[in-house]
Amino acid sequence: MRLSTKALFVHLFTAIGAVFAMLAMLAAVEEQWGLMYVWLVVAFVVDGIDGPLARRYDVKTNARQIDGVLMDLIIDYLTYVFIPAYALFKSGLLPGWTGWIAIIVITYTSVVYFADTRMKTKDNSFAGFPGCWNMMVIVIFAIKPDFWITLALVVALAVTMFTPLKFIHPVRTRRWRAVSLPVAVAWTGFAGWAAWVDFDPESWAHWGLVATSVYLLFAGIAQQLLPPRNGRAPA
Repeated sequence: MRLSTKALFVHLFTAIGAVFAMLAMLAAVEEQWGLMYVWLVVAFVVDGIDGPLARRYDVKTNARQIDGVLMDLIIDYLTYVFIPAYALFKSGLLPGWTGWIAIIVITYTSVVYFADTRMKTKDNSFAGFPGCWNMMVIVIFAIKPDFWITLALVVALAVTMFTPLKFIHPVRTRRWRAVSLPVAVAWTGFAGWAAWVDFDPESWAHWGLVATSVYLLFAGIAQQLLPPRNGRAPA
């Protein structure tokens, strides 16, 4: 198979995420939150695989007729932002005006962030919270904290999107990747299991989900506080 054909298939693989986004949205409209998140986790897996494949087959050179970055951003906005925001609003976890505040803050700040050309740092991490609302909202569904805590988290994370605080990319951030990548894989497993059991409060997956989420949320900030011993960030 020609390299250009392989590169094209990577784009077509990425596009599958749009189908999973639609399936998740249909489940959300029916308020089937567990099923919705099953599809979002599947989309998350696709998103985690297509990036390494795109770099391996150099899709920007070998299949440049399709803008893979644009396609990825469209799908990411649906699966990371739009659908989770809708679910948070319709689920009743944020009642009344608090739900309206949350969906406005999430959707508005995220679309601005996704268009910001400064969102990536030199070590392939993210400058500011990268709009991974799907990861935050699934934790909210699992542990169901007081709505004031949920609203505070939404506002705080939205503010950090426009700060120099660093958030790792589990695959592309080299520093601590030996830990970060397995933690991200574990998070995916915990998230999938929590959704599969429809967020049963007795599920052990919830604690694993919380623990891995805390690591992924604060690892980048910890790296800023604990610079490499040689004083230089990895390439």
